[in-house]
Amino acid sequence: MSLNRRGVVAAALSVIYPGIGHAYLRAWLRAIGWIALSFATAYVLVPASTIQTYQIAIQNGNFGALGAAALPTEAAAALLVVRLCNVVDAYFLAVRQATPARTTDGEPTCPVCGKELDTDLDFCPWCTTELEWEYPGEERRDA
Repeated sequence: MSLNRRGVVAAALSVIYPGIGHAYLRAWLRAIGWIALSFATAYVLVPASTIQTYQIAIQNGNFGALGAAALPTEAAAALLVVRLCNVVDAYFLAVRQATPARTTDGEPTCPVCGKELDTDLDFCPWCTTELEWEYPGEERRDA
């Protein structure tokens, strides 16, 4: 199985901050949901004293003091889990978007625009979405 390029880009963007990879994939509600989950997790688990220490250090320009105010272990672990789940979700969403769907009569359709596809092509002729053919027993016809 080859890596999906859009999935790798979406996952890399999601490492920067949760939700950015989903915005890249134009999954706007998911992007907002992941950003909100990340903020909510930090709001609930990061103590006010740690936030105050960060604010004072930034206001004074003492960026070396930022390392002194460590996050509690459970807060750091929860934020890491949210970020990892977001990265995995962004990658698999990109893979699912690139895999053509099937109509009731068995013809493949574009996962983005929904129009019928030509199996000779690796992209949708209507919206130019790059496709990956992953149906068992079906091989792409080469010209």
